[in-house]
Amino acid sequence: MNIESLKASISADNAYAGKTVVVKYGGNAMINRELKTAVIEDIVLMASAGIKTVLVHGGGPEIESMLKAVGKESRFVHGLRYTDEETMEIVQMVLCGKVNKDLAALIHEAGGKGGIKAVGLSGIDGGLLKAKQLKTGGEDLGFVGEITEVDSVVIDDMLQAGYLPVISTVALGIDEVSGHAMNINADTAAAKIAAALGAEKLILMTDVPGIMRDVSNADSLIAELEESELEGLISEGVVSKGMIPKVKCLSDALKGGVKNACIIDGRMPHSILLDLFSDEKIGTTIIKGK
Repeated sequence: MNIESLKASISADNAYAGKTVVVKYGGNAMINRELKTAVIEDIVLMASAGIKTVLVHGGGPEIESMLKAVGKESRFVHGLRYTDEETMEIVQMVLCGKVNKDLAALIHEAGGKGGIKAVGLSGIDGGLLKAKQLKTGGEDLGFVGEITEVDSVVIDDMLQAGYLPVISTVALGIDEVSGHAMNINADTAAAKIAAALGAEKLILMTDVPGIMRDVSNADSLIAELEESELEGLISEGVVSKGMIPKVKCLSDALKGGVKNACIIDGRMPHSILLDLFSDEKIGTTIIKGK
């Protein structure tokens, strides 16, 4: 599809106008300049089309780069970054500082003529995200958090005032880690935030085309399925490894009230616009079902 024609066809009475769409931004689309430019343009166009847009981001590559710069070796436990005190300081500095503010600046610059204004937030601001210490398989993960509460008031206020929230996934600790910054998986945070907002749609940007019956065959992409089918796909091994937690996040979002959730290929320029506004089958959409 011609992207310029698609952009020109987006009107103020589109199906998502006035509704909330949460986009989780991560993966290759964050480090490739061309893809980043396309994502920022998509986000601005969404907001310009009257969609209440919330951008939730990670920043694994930037965190890894900073850790290497200070001579800190990374360690992963069950796919999650072990986060000691020093690592948490770097995570907070990179996510809440550099990445978050860079994205807010890019959106503000791209949307300036249309009056789109981004506000950078972290999960700590206004007690937006609260988390207890995550325990996985009895192993210590340090300051990695499991979200216990989402107070979406600050996001709602920003959206009502016409701002575009850009949220970094660092939460405020509770219980034994009370008051401490906690490292949160961005997919999980996006799903929890989407549910708390009663979002119409959750979009997870990844580095794969979507859910495929055969990972070596792009033509086996499953364009749409019901949430009730997910456990079966996991049992069959169709959904495996790193895709399992992503799929579980989408399932949790749907159970929390989100209308539909999808995984799209962030390596494809303008994949967000294609998913929202074209008839082209982009990624895998999961619906609540009957």
